[in-house]
Amino acid sequence: MQAEFHHFHSSFSFDLEMGGVLPSVQLAYETMGKLNAQKDNVVWICHAFTGSHEVSDWWQGLVGSGKLFNPENHFIVCCNILGSHYGSTGPLSTNPLTGEPYYHTFPSITIRDVVNSFELLRKDLGIDRIKTCIGGSLGGQQALEWSIIQPDLIENLILIATNAVHSPWGIAFNESQRMSIEVDPTWKESQPKAGIEGMKAARATALISYRNYETYQITQARQENTTGESLRAISYQRYQGEKLAGRFNAYSYYILSKMMDSQDVGRNRGGVIKALKSVKSKTLVIGIKSDALFPIVEQEYLAKHIPGASFQVIDSLYGHDGFLIESGLMTKAIRLWQKLLRLEVNPMAEFFKELEIRHISYAS
Repeated sequence: MQAEFHHFHSSFSFDLEMGGVLPSVQLAYETMGKLNAQKDNVVWICHAFTGSHEVSDWWQGLVGSGKLFNPENHFIVCCNILGSHYGSTGPLSTNPLTGEPYYHTFPSITIRDVVNSFELLRKDLGIDRIKTCIGGSLGGQQALEWSIIQPDLIENLILIATNAVHSPWGIAFNESQRMSIEVDPTWKESQPKAGIEGMKAARATALISYRNYETYQITQARQENTTGESLRAISYQRYQGEKLAGRFNAYSYYILSKMMDSQDVGRNRGGVIKALKSVKSKTLVIGIKSDALFPIVEQEYLAKHIPGASFQVIDSLYGHDGFLIESGLMTKAIRLWQKLLRLEVNPMAEFFKELEIRHISYAS
């Protein structure tokens, strides 16, 4: 079943959490399958940092005919987030008030702003209930935030390699990447390719956090009698920078990294724990054992404080990127959870009583 591409447009001004305003909003999104008569078959997928609405491309192991999320049974929605590169309102869009692209004048966007834009689209689509909302990394931050803003909306919530508050560690990685963009001599220019060389370096830094020592030891292993530019890790880092530069822009990269930094579900809600305890969805939290960027302690924290949450660990060589690569392992984990839900069994009910969990002491 073919995916269908759509645009949603709102001509009303859209107020942003940090005080900015978008005069109008456009959202690019993709649907697969059909909304059934009961409107109870919606699967909403939230994409990650440089992802897009074309979910069947970047998560083809989970989405498609015969897969976990099958358009023959589900109405699958994936929306490109504000600030991104793939058709939603972003820095390269034309500001209707000036007739010129936003470029550096594009306002700061938070995770909550993204979710509030999803609310506009959801209502336009006539969706009153989401059967399953799933996201990894930045997408998981969106899914979690949505479950707090609209606690009665999402029946099943799946959070993968994500967190309740973006850590100082993660923020430091993002700031290091932004510094790479800022030192590009073209970054101050108002033109589509501004900062693109800096973004290549930023992406190379990001790849280190998405993988880990063991990943590089195996996938980019040194070959005998090689040195200099022939070393595989060198060519791999440069290739990844060039690859992203062919499909993304530095403005969006810069803005979305700050969006990730904004993640704090406890902000103006009485603290993180109080916010997590307000989640009503049946929740599965999946962590990746080798994840260096969103370490497993962050998923343990989510599972500990979201009422009735289940928690599973995936053992992957690929670190944080495992949520994009390990489709088979994730499918097994989610299918097991779905089976246990049907049996009304939660194998984690006693887990946190028996296990002393290391967790971050967030201010409440």
